[in-house]
Amino acid sequence: MEVYIPSFRYEESDLERGYTWVIVWHRAFQTKMESYEITVFKIEVLMNGRKHFVEKRYSEFHALHKKLKKCIKTPEIPSKHVRNWVPKVLEQRRQGLETYLQAVILENEELPKLFLDFLNVRHLPSLPKAESCGKLSHQPVLLFLRDPYVLPAASDFPNVVIEGVLHGVFYPHMQPR
Repeated sequence: MEVYIPSFRYEESDLERGYTWVIVWHRAFQTKMESYEITVFKIEVLMNGRKHFVEKRYSEFHALHKKLKKCIKTPEIPSKHVRNWVPKVLEQRRQGLETYLQAVILENEELPKLFLDFLNVRHLPSLPKAESCGKLSHQPVLLFLRDPYVLPAASDFPNVVIEGVLHGVFYPHMQPR
């Protein structure tokens, strides 16, 4: 899996800062409304030859970081308090968040389910659930239902598939017969 944050954009927010309604002596009046801009980071996710995009605010990265710290070793996340109106500062934050996501992927063999959910990456429901953090684990690649050396053969013909696999696993340096 590869992740990049190629860009960010500003989005108008109609949310108000501070309190909306103030009640004094059974009279209600509304405080002045402030509309302000929020920054949304565009995340590019490449997995299994497919690409999709997810948009997240810094507060969502921060919430993810707080949850991840409980179950895996996490890298540093860029500072929460920055001057959001300075493009150079936002570019540094974008780079820092990109580095953060890439470091989480590189430093962890098993990615927690909540990290995959954050990136809108589907995970197979058939995979076993592991640990309280919701980590996905690897499936066995090679599985024998019976030990070919202990149990007698079902027929007199040799099983070329089992012999070939055993030869490849235990004697990879030797030439086949």
